[in-house]
Amino acid sequence: MNPSPYRETSLFISCGNSDRLHLKRFCGNEKGIPILLLHGSIENGRIFYSASGKGLAPFLASLGYDVFIPDLRGKGLSTPAINRKSSYGVFETITEEIPLFLEKINELKGDQPMHWMAHSWGGVLLLCYYARYLASNGNVLSITFFGTKRRISIRSARKFMMADVIYGFLFLLIGKVKGYVDAGMIVKGSDNETLKTNRQTWQWVKEKKWIDQDGFNYGQVLPAILLPPVMYIAGIADDVLGHPTDVQLLMLETGSQQTNIFYLASKKNGNLHNYGHINLLTHPDAIHDHFPEVIKWLRKNEKRYGII
Repeated sequence: MNPSPYRETSLFISCGNSDRLHLKRFCGNEKGIPILLLHGSIENGRIFYSASGKGLAPFLASLGYDVFIPDLRGKGLSTPAINRKSSYGVFETITEEIPLFLEKINELKGDQPMHWMAHSWGGVLLLCYYARYLASNGNVLSITFFGTKRRISIRSARKFMMADVIYGFLFLLIGKVKGYVDAGMIVKGSDNETLKTNRQTWQWVKEKKWIDQDGFNYGQVLPAILLPPVMYIAGIADDVLGHPTDVQLLMLETGSQQTNIFYLASKKNGNLHNYGHINLLTHPDAIHDHFPEVIKWLRKNEKRYGII
């Protein structure tokens, strides 16, 4: 795999009356296969790239892919930033924002087969979008999830502190005071969330039911449809937010197909490190440790669909 230069640009998309969505593009080849990278909760698209050109997005672009990284509404360079007037939540992300991002990519690339990737809660959002809109007519070559879980089923002191105390109590308390969840007050380097997003995310994390505000039942729909091949990657040191047990629980919940695989990033599996929730993407060794395994996964599915 010989790296090639890439072009880095920012695109902006109107959303509603005054909101503007930011879509970062790392283009390694104008004719390259597009890849969508979606960030998770209390994050923005910078989880996939650094100011110095490191991370998953530049890595993929250097291999000739055309990579698109959204900042969900109010996050990163999307404007206005989340504030007490921000009333949107998970439902709007699935039904309004993701469609706009994909429409923009389609405008630039045409109706071209693409790969999807996501970190953490971003994977849940993509699954929800697929269940609603692409179940019978998807054009997705493969999906790769990094530390993606839907429910937190594990029990531990660490889980109690991170999930129950911080996400379930402190974020809610901050939200009631400020009118939105100022996550940076608690978690360094994080992005903010609306009260509605925090409430619905926490509900889905806790409950076995997976139902949206309009009654759409993802828990019933997803096992009944054929998803694209999915690679679920978990870090063995991810002790709460993408615990391997809960990543595998999502595999079962979505009706895991024989084409899906689970990859545990750990020294026991031959990796250089025991990876956690964030450094699964950000560790400098990732590009020559488990990222090449992702490339093998992409190539395998491109070949299966006759792309290469």
